[in-house]
Amino acid sequence: MRDIQNDGLKQTTIIGDDTEKKIAVLEKMNIDPHLKHNKALLNSNNGYTKDKSFKRVASIPILALQIWAKEETGQNNWWGLSKEEQNKILKKKLNSSEYKYFRTAEGKI
Repeated sequence: MRDIQNDGLKQTTIIGDDTEKKIAVLEKMNIDPHLKHNKALLNSNNGYTKDKSFKRVASIPILALQIWAKEETGQNNWWGLSKEEQNKILKKKLNSSEYKYFRTAEGKI
């Protein structure tokens, strides 16, 4: 069995092996438009609202969050992590120059 689903943003391929009763899921996402938008936001202003009550800091595709969760904890369920664990991962990744293209405003988290 092989099923490919494409919603225009993400392509999901599901491959099943009936004899071994196994299934594999491969997700691909084109994040180029997302990164272009982030870059435009990063260059547009300092990220604060007009009244300075909120600051925009990052925009991260869900697939990246799942990958980060897997790298840091061994499980890819971002939403299954505690808020403390999520915040620890976000701080580590977003303060790293390696992931600067997810940032939408300058500064440290």
